[in-house]
Amino acid sequence: MLNQIKGLHHVTSMASDARANNQFFTNTLGLRRVKQTVNFDAPDVYHLYYGDELGTPGSVMTYFPFPNIGRARRGVGEVGTTAFTVPQGTLDYWAERLAAQGVANLKRDELFGEKRLSFEGPDHDSFVLVEAADDRKPWTGGDVPADEAIRGFHSVSMRLRDDGRMSELLRFMGYEQTDKSGAVTRFIMPDGNGASAIDIETLPGTPFADLGAGSVHHVAFAVKDRAEQLAVRKSLLDTGYQVTPVIDRDYFWAIYFRTPGGVLFEVATNEPGFDRDEDRAHLGEVLQLPSQHAHLRSYLETHLQPLEAA
Repeated sequence: MLNQIKGLHHVTSMASDARANNQFFTNTLGLRRVKQTVNFDAPDVYHLYYGDELGTPGSVMTYFPFPNIGRARRGVGEVGTTAFTVPQGTLDYWAERLAAQGVANLKRDELFGEKRLSFEGPDHDSFVLVEAADDRKPWTGGDVPADEAIRGFHSVSMRLRDDGRMSELLRFMGYEQTDKSGAVTRFIMPDGNGASAIDIETLPGTPFADLGAGSVHHVAFAVKDRAEQLAVRKSLLDTGYQVTPVIDRDYFWAIYFRTPGGVLFEVATNEPGFDRDEDRAHLGEVLQLPSQHAHLRSYLETHLQPLEAA
């Protein structure tokens, strides 16, 4: 069993409009845009990162906004819902705030004894705010007060036809099964980074999902550094998984592998962080480019959609 993984690192999804995506996460949810850069494989597409003040692993939601991308088709083999923690007793504040900003499909419920508020993002993405004890410090540079602000990820929920092999994988990664309610099974990372829960929803016979706007592209798990990442990679390879070589993503190093249920997993390092090329006081304010795309700056600055309204 692995002991290097400490919980979620980031969740990366796909969007149809960069400006609407930026507005939703920075204005509506009150997160900080900690980086604006581009997709390594498609430099004419943004890669936007939102999180706490420094983009601490376990707090960062990232997006590829592909103009004219089709809408996702929901199904199995995907991360269906991304959940964030908020302080106890704040769901009334969030329900009022989200309703006032026209957020769709607000719904209150409870799962595993935790009160929740579910809602949709601009591309019908599925999100949940969960009331939970969480001592992580929020970003307070927006207009959401510290006492109500999002702390970071709570969990992701994966939709699968069968949970057997995924359950085995999560246990191998260091997670422990802690609860079950109907078709949903919860796994927790002991002594994790706060973003410690994974839910599996079993939906036998459901068609597989198709990627599109509103889909989660991959979910990343956090390790301390490159040495621990290499140990994880070796263990996964020894277990029979096909794992990519280590890839430099500027703000972390990454490896990827496809899980038995179809979800793409990444293991990402906590180092070097989002302040490697920007002052902490000004994270995400200007476009940063990977070195291989630096020669495209003049083109990209005129062709990428402005994130702020004129």
